[in-house]
Amino acid sequence: QVQLKESGGGLVQVGDSLKISCEGSGRTFASYALGWFRQAPEKEREFVAGINYSGADTYYAESVKGRFTISRDNAKKSVYLEMTSLKPEDTAVYYCAATQGAERLRIGAISYWGQGTQVNVSS
Repeated sequence: QVQLKESGGGLVQVGDSLKISCEGSGRTFASYALGWFRQAPEKEREFVAGINYSGADTYYAESVKGRFTISRDNAKKSVYLEMTSLKPEDTAVYYCAATQGAERLRIGAISYWGQGTQVNVSS
């Protein structure tokens, strides 16, 4: 069993940077691939970034590649998403997710979800 809790969301301006965090629990946290997904109003939840269990491999949606960086600290049972050059279209609720295997970092294959943290980018 893994529980996830996001933090660090808020209101920022276009072009600003923001780092959101997700703290997990459970003895097997380090064995899970972790990801960030987001859901904007009236839109479907979408994949943003993912990282394998060791942190050696990372994956990004095209829309955030070069602007967002995912990282993890297994000793702290945490995963982070550093967001730069933020745009209004990045406004969404950001969800932390855990699953067994990076190949399963997709909507229908997630084992555990966090509650989400709101990020608003104002122009």
